[in-house]
Order: sequence, then structure tokens, then C-alpha cells
Amino acid sequence: MEKGIGSRINQIWGNLVTFMRRSIFCVLSVGPIPNHIAFIMDGNRRYGKKQNLMKGTGHRVGFLALMSMLKYCYELGVQYVTIYAFSIDNFKRCPEEVQSLMDLMQEKIEGLIKEESIVNRYGVRVHFLGNLKLLSEPVRLAAERAMMATANNSKAVLSICVAYTSTNEILHAVQKSCEEKWEEISKLNTSGSGYGLIQLGWNEKDERENLIKLIDIEKHMYMVVAPDPDILIRTSGETRLSNFLLWQSAYCSLYSPSVLWPEIGFRHFLWTILNFQRNHFYLEKKRKQL
Repeated sequence: MEKGIGSRINQIWGNLVTFMRRSIFCVLSVGPIPNHIAFIMDGNRRYGKKQNLMKGTGHRVGFLALMSMLKYCYELGVQYVTIYAFSIDNFKRCPEEVQSLMDLMQEKIEGLIKEESIVNRYGVRVHFLGNLKLLSEPVRLAAERAMMATANNSKAVLSICVAYTSTNEILHAVQKSCEEKWEEISKLNTSGSGYGLIQLGWNEKDERENLIKLIDIEKHMYMVVAPDPDILIRTSGETRLSNFLLWQSAYCSLYSPSVLWPEIGFRHFLWTILNFQRNHFYLEKKRKQL
């Protein structure tokens, strides 16, 4: 009897909190809403040590914080969310920790394709971005299944950066652009319609400078699936980008709350949005000057 009453009270309280949160979002929606928010989820290991938790538990608690942030984003109407889940540099950690993180990643990826998961509840399409060949086969296959399972979702996009660094992304894009341009030139010369085109780099300065354009590189970036972020949030009070979205973050708003990632909550999200709205006119003016 008491258990049933307690459950009912919790349900009423949960509904009240949800109503209040959505009411706040309705007020916020009068102002500009960010189209794309990116997260650097810093502080999971430190949180585990701080709370004297078993190794790896901090990342599990951090996953719950991520689910809350995703819910807030999609309720507010943010269409694109990008998270920095695993850097290429993280492979340098001890093998036991890397394997533990891979196992956790596989478990959570497989949870994404369940019918009741947050991505299906909000109609979110999932992309895994990075040098996916570096992942273990079970994790890579799980990521491919999740991308296929959510391919028809069209209300929002979640980009999960794994085995990713920005320098690797840029290098990948430049290499692909050069390969594409070389194939294009080779085909023209083989057909005879591009006679002498290979020599352009040596004979005509203007053509050499325009041989590979910015658009050629950008279409091969991993992050081509999303526009540049409006907000980048990194927890733990750190202001470093740690090789994340260096190409895309030139004019986004940076927010660095001092809390560790598992401690991030609604008030931090709310303050981020208010700060974005306060600076929106200035940032838009800067973008238009490009």
C-alpha cells in the first residue's frame, strides 16, 4: 500500500517537473534557439574517483547525464547534437580501461536501437563519425547496425564522434579531396578532353591556386552531416577543445561549467541557452562578415 502511494507521488512529481521544464522551454523558444550543440563530456573518471566508485562506474553515471542532456536538447527543439565519445588519443590509455570503455560503448550503442530508446522516442537519426576502422569489430558492427536502424528517423540528428580527432578529420578530408581531383584530371587526360590539364599546376598560377577549393575539402569532412555548432559545452571547467571540431568551431559560443560531466544538470543547460541568446546577435554579425 505504502509502496503504491510512494510510486504515485513520484509519478506526480515527475509529471510536474516535466511540465515546468517544458514551460520554461516555451518561454525560451521566443528567442533564438541553437540549431546545433556539441558536448565534450569531460570528468567521468574524476567523478568516479571523487565518489569512490568502482573503476568504470563514472562513465556509466556519465551516460545517464548524456541521456538527460539529449532529452533537454530535443525538447527545446535543437536539431543537431554532437558528442565527443572517444578520441583517437584515448587508445593510448591502459588496455584494460580501453577494453572496458569499448564494452560499455557496445552495450549503450545496442541500447540505442531498442524501440523505447531516446533516439526512437524523439525520431533521431544517429551517425558515428571518425576513423571507425580503429574500433574493435563488435563495436564497429554495433555502430553500423545503429546507423542503419535509425536511417529513416528525420526529426533530429545525433552525431557520435568515436576514434575521432579534428586533425585526423582534416587530414582525411584533404587526402580524399586530392584523390578525387587526381581521378578527375586523369579521366580528362585519358579521354583527351583534358589535354595538358595535369600541367596546370606548373604552368598557370591561378589554376594551381584554385585546383582544390574549400568546398572540395568540406564535403569530405566527417562532420558534413551537420552544420557548424552554435554552442560547444565542455564540463570540468576546462577551456581546451582537445582536438574536437577545430574546423567547425570558429564562431560558436563556448561554455565551460566547473562541474564534472556526470554532475551536469538542467540549470547548466538553461544557463548555456540564456548565454547563447544574449550573445546571438554578436555571433551572427561575425558570421556574416565572413
